[in-house]
Amino acid sequence: MGKPTGFKEFSRELPPKRPVELRVRDWREIPEKFAAEKVQTQAARCMDCGVPFCHTGCPLGNIIPDWNDLVFRERWARALDVLHSTNNFPEFTGRICPAPCEEACVLGITDPPVTIEQIEQSIIERAFEDGIVKPSTPATRTGKKVAVVGSGPAGLAAAQQLNRAGHLVTVFERADRIGGLLRYGIPDFKLEKWVIDRRLALMRAEGIEFRTSANVGKNVPVAELEAFDAVVLCGGATKPRDLPVPGRELAGVHFAMDFLSQQNMRVAGDDVETKGIEPLFATGKHVIVIGGGDTGSDCIGTSNRHGAKSITQFEVLPQPPNGRPDAQPWPYWPMKLRTSTSHEEGCDRVFSISTKEFLGSGGTLQALRTVEVEWVSNPAGGPPKLVERAGSEKEWPADLVLLAMGFVGPEPDGVIAQLGVELDPRGNARSDASYMTNVPGVFAAGDLRRGQSLVVWAISEGREAAHHVDKWLMGRSELPLKGGLDLPRV
Repeated sequence: MGKPTGFKEFSRELPPKRPVELRVRDWREIPEKFAAEKVQTQAARCMDCGVPFCHTGCPLGNIIPDWNDLVFRERWARALDVLHSTNNFPEFTGRICPAPCEEACVLGITDPPVTIEQIEQSIIERAFEDGIVKPSTPATRTGKKVAVVGSGPAGLAAAQQLNRAGHLVTVFERADRIGGLLRYGIPDFKLEKWVIDRRLALMRAEGIEFRTSANVGKNVPVAELEAFDAVVLCGGATKPRDLPVPGRELAGVHFAMDFLSQQNMRVAGDDVETKGIEPLFATGKHVIVIGGGDTGSDCIGTSNRHGAKSITQFEVLPQPPNGRPDAQPWPYWPMKLRTSTSHEEGCDRVFSISTKEFLGSGGTLQALRTVEVEWVSNPAGGPPKLVERAGSEKEWPADLVLLAMGFVGPEPDGVIAQLGVELDPRGNARSDASYMTNVPGVFAAGDLRRGQSLVVWAISEGREAAHHVDKWLMGRSELPLKGGLDLPRV
């Protein structure tokens, strides 16, 4: 390594965040600029650890020690090559990935881990600033045509890889703009959308065709897919988990994604009301977010920027410990208490609580009733049981409830049903080891195949699926699998 003793000499440091009182007034990203010298210092903390477990923590198999060393040595262009060899979109993962690689960092056994995610973002942003990120067009075309349905991270990764293999790729997106979850699910204060547009400009220059407002199975007949030699379904897991308790029909109870997506549309300059969408605002309201994950956190940050009267987040699970639990030793991902930037901006977090009923008058939500719960071990074996605590019922004022309890799989109607794609017991598209569904030539990748997951997993799935599609079309493939290098077709 460039600095063998760096992990002893330097402490972990991240970019400063914009002050809460300023950032809640806009939708810009929260971290401030981080000097290149500081990034190099952080890269110097990467140990000569022998077995870099960060590789296994990363779903993409990013070659992390190599580009850390290159950053320390100021070889930024070469660091970009190594980073791009496993990750199509480091500008996305460098902003919104929970960084499982850092939890698997060997240094993290005894000290704060290396700031892998920040270094990753710095490499790609430096590359764009220096103008060295260029379109990558194939030397020759195969004449094969591939349709990618869905333009989230899995679809974009699959499209870029297949295009680099020389195939003619068309991406179908049912929304007005390309990006899927990146565009409509993640608030701008975590990922400003010019970051997506910058990458899309490169992909268009590479020869990829994008069709928006193209809902395959609805306004685009499935029969149009017959003109393609292969199809990759990357529509995501967009069916939200509901909460079917009394009062669910009251006005004021909404799915989190409806709330988040329309705010992203407003930031983009869309007139939501003219699209026939019910406008949702948290301004001056008692907001309760049900669900303790990233989507719930995004609802909190958005509600703070709307100017909510109060924000409370419910989680049915008990409050996790501040540190790594004994049952989840390194290098596994630990279920520990995590405080997001949205939590820092203000909200009350309540754990071990379950909603029993929504209360209202005249069809409008006014409050909800909860009960405290605990998880007890099951004497017969199997998962623990959820038990309500007697006498713990409570009413909470609520004008807006946002259901952020995750997703239960892809929407089963539309293109999936019309193609005849089988679903597995969890409701996801069933596929074999080559990502092909039961329909020959129809592949699946991303959340649509594996269930809701991380953006980094979606990119990994898109890349892996592209390899298998290419191999199915051509009899062989030089597109990489996990951890492999991008190689030109010869």
